[in-house]
Amino acid sequence: MFVVAQKIVSKAEGAIVRLDEVAPSPMASQWAIEHGKDARLVEVIFRESRRVVRMDRDILITETRHGFVCANAGVDASNVPPGFVTVLPADPDASAERLCVALRTRFGCAVAVIVSDTFGRPWREGVVNVALGVAGLQPLLDYRGTVDSFGRRLTSTVIALADELASAAEIVTRKAARTPVAIVRGAAEWAGPGTGRMLVRDAQRDLFR
Repeated sequence: MFVVAQKIVSKAEGAIVRLDEVAPSPMASQWAIEHGKDARLVEVIFRESRRVVRMDRDILITETRHGFVCANAGVDASNVPPGFVTVLPADPDASAERLCVALRTRFGCAVAVIVSDTFGRPWREGVVNVALGVAGLQPLLDYRGTVDSFGRRLTSTVIALADELASAAEIVTRKAARTPVAIVRGAAEWAGPGTGRMLVRDAQRDLFR
């Protein structure tokens, strides 16, 4: 299985914005003035968002068009030339699927692909890598209906397998090591159909919306 950093996928797909070509809206300009930000960057964040969740303490938490709730809508200036930012791939699952098909053709064997990015977590310090796009992998492990060592039936445990694998891969790729791809071995038992979309909780089941 291959875990591929979102940044290199965005670059390959042309999901890069030149800030000099961005005209900030009045809202973006006002926020930028109040918080010492680049109005053009704020405008890109707004454009990549379908909902602003929180604007406070110099931080923008938004919901992207994909349904991801994260800081700055995933817009990032790291590891790109000055004056540019990357945005998230338009369809991370499609990106993962294209990579999966190409790698299977190249190597002549079954492979899975995760497109990963770094997200913060509510109520927890530090950030972790999560799966944005998935192909060839079951992203969730459902333990509901199984029993524990004391015979108790599990009723709610569903493990975000793809997120766990993406997070583990970041230990190898790191943020500035110029290693945008990690190979994960030993994951064949979880091969199968799946998407990153399956990891996004439906709003009707979200207690915080």
